[in-house]
Amino acid sequence: MIQLGVNIDHVATVRQARRTYEPDPVWAAAEAQLGGADGITMHLREDRRHIQDHDVERVKQMCHVKLNLEMAATDEMVKIACRIKPTLSMLVPEGRTEITTEGGLDVLGQKNRLKDVVAQLHDSGMQVSAFIDADVAQIEAAAEVGFDTCEIHTGPYAHAYYDSGSQISAPAVQAELDKVIDGGKRIVQLGMRFNAGHALNYVNVHPIAAINGICELHIGHAIVSRAIFTGLKSAVCEMKSLMVSAAKTS
Repeated sequence: MIQLGVNIDHVATVRQARRTYEPDPVWAAAEAQLGGADGITMHLREDRRHIQDHDVERVKQMCHVKLNLEMAATDEMVKIACRIKPTLSMLVPEGRTEITTEGGLDVLGQKNRLKDVVAQLHDSGMQVSAFIDADVAQIEAAAEVGFDTCEIHTGPYAHAYYDSGSQISAPAVQAELDKVIDGGKRIVQLGMRFNAGHALNYVNVHPIAAINGICELHIGHAIVSRAIFTGLKSAVCEMKSLMVSAAKTS
């Protein structure tokens, strides 16, 4: 069955806007689990703009599902991951001026460095994922480096979907969807786990969740946004239901 990893970063964004103690990401992780989340995703950024070190530590202690730690491939983050030991460490590109992650990791351009990082994380007992664009060369490089999972960046698909007025039949949407599908096929052929995420929401998730071979979607902003009006448990439950329904039709 397709799985849902709920990203709780933006619960911490609200907290950090006032530099206070609420809302607590730990409560968000608990509510997400009650809503049916199969995993919790947290991005510990170098500038600590939302999630803080103690958030990851506390969620790791209470989490009854897998914990996915998004992180840059830096010595500092590798050290933190090896100490906290999440279920999965996902390496992502990171820019101080970006609002959110703007593209996939360039695995091809830094294979030697990433081989060392992946080896260190493996030695500490973690699975390792690469957040990459739907580019065959990057996918093949990820396999060479030793990644267990590739998460395809669905931002281009989601933006094309929105720009087309949510028409799945629009050529631009189909072109981006085909890239995700083809990338997923190559990931599976190379023996890696096929995940996807970024900018997915309640309107555009169905075609992605229906792709054959996809294992897990990581979704955050849309769920936290919906939770303002419905509560987090309900928002997670609704998203999971949409995904499972789509997967059954594939």
